[in-house]
Amino acid sequence: MSVAVEDTSRLFSEARALGLTDDETRRIVELLGREPNAVELAVFSLLWSEHCAYKHSKKLLRKLPTEGERVLMGPGENAGAIDVGDGLAVVFKVESHNHPSAVEPFQGAATGVGGILRDIFALGARPVAVLDSLRFGDLDTPRTRFLLERVVAGIGAYGNSIGVPTVGGEVVFEPPYEQNCLVNAMCVGLAPAERLIRSAAAGPGNVIVLLGARTGRDGIGGASVLASAELEEGDAKRPTVQIGDPFEESKLIECCLELVDSELLVSLQDLGAAGLSSSTSEMASKGGVGIDLDVSKVPLREPGMEPFEIMISESQERMLCVVEPRQLDAVLAVCRRWETRATPIGEVTDSGRLRVFDGDAPAGDMPVTALVDECPLYDLDPQEPVDRLAAFAAPKARLAPDASHDDVLRALLGSENVASRRWVFEQYDSLVGSRTVRRPQQADAAVLRLALGDVRTDRALAVSIDGNGRRVAHDPYIGAAEAVAECAANLACVGAEPLGLTNCLNFGNPEKPHVAWQLTRAVEGMAAACRALDVPVVGGNVSLYNEGPEGPIYPTPVVGMVGELPDAARAGRVGFAEPGDMVALLGPFTPSLRGSELARLEGRLGDGLEPFDLGDVREALDLVREAVRTGAVRSAHDVSEGGLACTVAECAIAGGVGATLDLEPLARRAGVDGRTALFGEGPGGILVSGPRETLLDLSTKAAHAGFLALGQVGGSTIDLAAPAARLGISVEDAGDLFDFALANRLS
Repeated sequence: MSVAVEDTSRLFSEARALGLTDDETRRIVELLGREPNAVELAVFSLLWSEHCAYKHSKKLLRKLPTEGERVLMGPGENAGAIDVGDGLAVVFKVESHNHPSAVEPFQGAATGVGGILRDIFALGARPVAVLDSLRFGDLDTPRTRFLLERVVAGIGAYGNSIGVPTVGGEVVFEPPYEQNCLVNAMCVGLAPAERLIRSAAAGPGNVIVLLGARTGRDGIGGASVLASAELEEGDAKRPTVQIGDPFEESKLIECCLELVDSELLVSLQDLGAAGLSSSTSEMASKGGVGIDLDVSKVPLREPGMEPFEIMISESQERMLCVVEPRQLDAVLAVCRRWETRATPIGEVTDSGRLRVFDGDAPAGDMPVTALVDECPLYDLDPQEPVDRLAAFAAPKARLAPDASHDDVLRALLGSENVASRRWVFEQYDSLVGSRTVRRPQQADAAVLRLALGDVRTDRALAVSIDGNGRRVAHDPYIGAAEAVAECAANLACVGAEPLGLTNCLNFGNPEKPHVAWQLTRAVEGMAAACRALDVPVVGGNVSLYNEGPEGPIYPTPVVGMVGELPDAARAGRVGFAEPGDMVALLGPFTPSLRGSELARLEGRLGDGLEPFDLGDVREALDLVREAVRTGAVRSAHDVSEGGLACTVAECAIAGGVGATLDLEPLARRAGVDGRTALFGEGPGGILVSGPRETLLDLSTKAAHAGFLALGQVGGSTIDLAAPAARLGISVEDAGDLFDFALANRLS
């Protein structure tokens, strides 16, 4: 049906200001059969935003494998859930808070943590760990230092106050993130598998109850708008960033978990981006029902708020639940005991519409399907650029191409992308909750005891988060597959088998053909790696438009993975353990200086990455995992930034003992020179140490995966030889460089 649009200039002008295109505005008029009022236009603008609707990525995400024997909940719920046995489910997800953190770093990062926690307990799971993936610009600029210090402070303030340990993560510094930092937060929780709760509203006549903090003007047009447009230089957007209160959220967690445990709720939903607009619409859509909402009943922090402000506010520490009328008094009693505000604000209907009232006055009336299901989805126009790295300036050179191998190792160990993150993680509480077995820098993945309530077991969970935007910029397909492989390698090094994956896809403007190509190829590479490693994708987040006047960020898919191991006491470690132990390289590792940290320090951007065989990588990870579990190896550490030389140094520093190795067998197998053997990077390499007899036995099982004996543990120095290359450094000097470089740079 064609509907005439009156006063075109006013409606279209208002819609454009809210981020809607003219075609989208015309579509909204058609779906409503009339022009939208102010409340309806605001709600549509947020529900049809990139952040809420994934309109440029939803079709592409269908390429990811999402099914698995142990998957309990996959994409579409607040978080993914996997069966881990003993009646327990592990619940996990990663979310971005990039643009809010670039505008107001402390609150942006703090509320990013708060938001991901709510995604977890929205399923009825107790949050047990947080990990962060952070990216900033050049460490020497005032803006980067300000963002780094305030983001880290915000994460620590929220996580430490709420009592959930921050157990791992990564921090990367590269010029393309100067204006648009990345703050990705991952949370892991545990729940009784049979008591997981979904978000779908159900039961006409059931009551809609708003839990938690009062609603204010903070966050209006926040994550949903900031994450759906490029940042513009000089924008005054601080008022759109939410304000967090971890103590309010701590009460909210306990209250919601008791309500779920007591089976008092029909459904539960986080109020995240777009606030009441998205939570009510999504709950109604999933349940195939309608919802009537009275904004006059919403507890306000600020007087005089308009209905549209109440609907789109992103104030923090709020949840929405559906309650049967007969259970309402019991729900309110639990909330009073936890000093958590609980207010009935509406009811479930069979209308299929979201109807908004201000007391008795109608304020909005929209079909739920129009809000959620009728949002236009766009086909990308991917075009591979002639020069994949043309959009990025070459990094500033800090190391001469003819620097000695000793100087290269020292420069790498002290570089901001290799050096210890001690300055960061010591600001976080990694032990609160008493379940942390392996904390930062002890192992490649965090390890947590698998225990909840009366369930006690020797088994454990392992968690890791990884990504490398610079390498993805060189080759999006291979780089994204590498990120999946590295995350799986981190789990294998502690003896864990991967259970599921969550991701955060951080990219520039998808309407630009070269960004569309990066996104498309990265998703295809991630999908291929997940299938090869048999890891289902159970949820995630897409963050687009990460660019400013100076250009886009590196294309940065971040991967979070959860695994399990049978015995927490046997969890692997990074550090060399015993003098005399053999050191070997396991896996199909082919070192290359393309996209490496050494190339960055030399001021070089190359093109392309070395292809690798995912089947061989899987075989190697299976062998490492079993070797860690049986105690055949005493240390395991994957080869990553800085290449094999930095990997050896990190193992020596962590164990307090040196090693003498000859990398000639690697150089010969890979057909590379000594410098590349020392500092080249690539997927599929695990450095292991252990008794000579057990490692030789392991070598007989590694025919296709690859096994190279390189030397042995011992002494107080790190001595490495390769063709026409040799270097040496004391463990003490290496440790001083590695442990304190970041703190010294920031002092």
